[in-house]
Amino acid sequence: MKDAAPRAIRLSEYQNPAFLVQDVSLTFRLDPHATRVFSRISFRRNPEGPGGPLRLDGEGLRLIRAAIDGTEVQPKILPAGLEIDAPDAFTWEAEVQIDPKANTALEGLYMSNGMYCTQCEAEGFRKITYYPDRPDVMAPFEVRIESELPVLLSNGDPVERGDGYAVWRDPWKKPAYLFALVAGDLVAHSNGFTTMEGREVALNIWVRPGDEDRCAYAMDSLKRSMRWDEDAYGRAYDLDVFNIVAVDDFNMGAMENKGLNIFNARYVLASPETATDADYARIEAIVAHEYFHNWTGNRITCRDWFQLCLKEGLTVFRDQTFSGDERSHAVKRIEDVQMLRARQFREDAGPLAHPVRPTSYIEINNFYTATVYEKGAEIIGMLRRLIGEDAYREGCDLYFDRHDGQACTIEDWLKVFEDATGRDLAQFARWYAQAGTPRVTAETRIEGGTLILDLAQSLPATPGQPEKAPQVIPLAIGAIARDGTEVLPTAVVELTETAQTFRFEVGTDDAVASINRGFSAPVILDQTLSAADRALLLAHDTDPFNKWEAGRALARTALVDMIVQSGAPDRHFVDALGPVISDNAQDPAFRALALALPSDDDLAQALTDSNATPDPDAIDAARTRMQTAVATAHEGALDAVYDAMKVSGPYNPDATDAGRRALRNAALSLLTHVDGGDRARAQFAAADNMTDCLAALSALIRTGQAETELQAFHDRWQNDRLVMDKWFALQIAGAPGETGLAVAQRLVEHPAFDWKNPNRFRSVIGALGMNHASFHARSGGGYALVADWLIRLDPLNPQTTARMTTLFETWHRYDVDRQDQAKAALRRIQSTEGLSRDTSEMVSRILGE
Repeated sequence: MKDAAPRAIRLSEYQNPAFLVQDVSLTFRLDPHATRVFSRISFRRNPEGPGGPLRLDGEGLRLIRAAIDGTEVQPKILPAGLEIDAPDAFTWEAEVQIDPKANTALEGLYMSNGMYCTQCEAEGFRKITYYPDRPDVMAPFEVRIESELPVLLSNGDPVERGDGYAVWRDPWKKPAYLFALVAGDLVAHSNGFTTMEGREVALNIWVRPGDEDRCAYAMDSLKRSMRWDEDAYGRAYDLDVFNIVAVDDFNMGAMENKGLNIFNARYVLASPETATDADYARIEAIVAHEYFHNWTGNRITCRDWFQLCLKEGLTVFRDQTFSGDERSHAVKRIEDVQMLRARQFREDAGPLAHPVRPTSYIEINNFYTATVYEKGAEIIGMLRRLIGEDAYREGCDLYFDRHDGQACTIEDWLKVFEDATGRDLAQFARWYAQAGTPRVTAETRIEGGTLILDLAQSLPATPGQPEKAPQVIPLAIGAIARDGTEVLPTAVVELTETAQTFRFEVGTDDAVASINRGFSAPVILDQTLSAADRALLLAHDTDPFNKWEAGRALARTALVDMIVQSGAPDRHFVDALGPVISDNAQDPAFRALALALPSDDDLAQALTDSNATPDPDAIDAARTRMQTAVATAHEGALDAVYDAMKVSGPYNPDATDAGRRALRNAALSLLTHVDGGDRARAQFAAADNMTDCLAALSALIRTGQAETELQAFHDRWQNDRLVMDKWFALQIAGAPGETGLAVAQRLVEHPAFDWKNPNRFRSVIGALGMNHASFHARSGGGYALVADWLIRLDPLNPQTTARMTTLFETWHRYDVDRQDQAKAALRRIQSTEGLSRDTSEMVSRILGE
């Protein structure tokens, strides 16, 4: 329920815990509506704590019994826990009853299609039993599970199993948010791994019967992740068992609970017939991410939730590096920057802007954001770039040695690198404290063969931070001469002041500077380049990211001009794509990315930056006209690429085959604009894998002639829950303007629209929100429909509801009518009786209150 005046939690008010936990023993007697949880916890007073009584967190619990050192007590029950006077060292015992079946919030202990499951991050353990539910209270756990279900799992290693029960012991200290329990009728896809220390580890992926044949890629990803972490960071796994469980109803992607990772089933299950190349890549990345948390998040955790980026930003950086090593660093870097700009830059530019380490929050679940994760990862990348790979590894080794088993802060993390390198990182630490995306202005000139680079940085005001100080910005610089030769190999400069000048010898008076190579810093770069300059970089830059960036800038400029001036597609840009299409020396995956136009949302932000009001319908129409122009001008070359990139033989999700399919389907998407969908229809009929099937179906949806194929897809896959999520999402995402809204309005009435399942809810309501022209339809119907469903979902699942309010975060960009309609929808959500604290906070922030 919504608090009358929810109190903000502030970093500046942090206090050490009053009591520390020595060990935890839990017994679960599982019952769908009346699970009993028996806890036995050894406490001792923290000499560095604030003193006072024992306070334990608890929500939605029915206390049956409580005792201290065997003597029953009557604690004071508080709205969010209990309080009782206690000695300096004692054993606490409690028996509580909870109702997993009624737990639709999917936080704490809940049920998913007959299976018991937990999700405790950030503050879900308090819905299981009374406990100091904070990350800086760490202890070993022993768990006994009593149930007639065949599979009973918890953290750590199994120590005992009998008729109707199982006992698990996790010897490593952990905070309560890493606790996990699963019980159900499950089967295992099993394998094994030998660590570099010689430990034999049993690996299991637990799924529902019938899904075990779709686990092989997740298992392969796990084994490759384990080996990579040994090689890249020297980190070996530390238990005898590693379990993953696939769950249908899950609010997030996955959770790194110690030794028992719980995954949204969509990030585990894959086969060529049911999963796309993108699905395989996400499974690989997410399996790696959660495994890497074993050291960066579990063995070393965060002191408080303000330090969330300490584990998440670092672990995202690790999984990004792993994926780059496994696939293509160039392609992976472009994809990561696309996501950063689409999600985090958008966050930084609006009312939800906050530092990577926030200073206050009302509901911590609302700060699992792109800023914490993706921008947090960018900070780690900058740190490694500044000090070098060897020093980075030395600092990481020191971090693991110094802080193993501890709950740490950003200061602890930076201090190990200061100690390892002797470098002062005080100014660099501003990246964690200051919100907003830095803007770097670059002016270049060449005098006597010397490239002179004038750089200036600025950081806009953001909510609560009107003034900013200069940050350390590492910029990778190169230069390309007019004849296409590289006259300045990559060098890194450090912009530390508001304005600085750098000089480089390039040996020519006619070259173009290539700045922020590899996207070396997460900034907006303002560099005045002509179309000819960008075409030169597109053709000859040796840095893959800036090569792609040059093409993207050409496209963005051409499209903005089309939108603002209602002009025709720019022939220079259309012609510049010719060499990209035909360059067989380039990685096909890179060429596929280069052929993709900036997104509708990207263009809306570009228009906003140029002081123009974005019109979603005009943006969508301009992109369609540009795609048609490119297809018309290069039909022959695209047709040749389409034929040449056909993959023969059995399906393989590796980078080589996936890149070929990506380029082929990029060509198909363009060709559909000129052939009426003939190639797409033929590809759909012949497709033997989900990647080619969905690419063809998506192309046909844009033509408005996909009814037969959509029905055929539905008839084949109607009993596969994950594939049907794709069916719902695709037909909304691919439809233009008001058509997408009409499709969404129809699909919410479909009998298979299970709106209580987070994946299915996102496949319809989320897909509508991501269809720019449909969500921002002039009628206001997109805003109204999303608001209707968020109001309906909030009482059942506040976390998912709150996260999806971010669909509204850019409402201020648009014309007055759209602004009024969006605000009316937000006000309607805000005024809902009993609105959750999660959603209330998000709506208020989006409205700028």
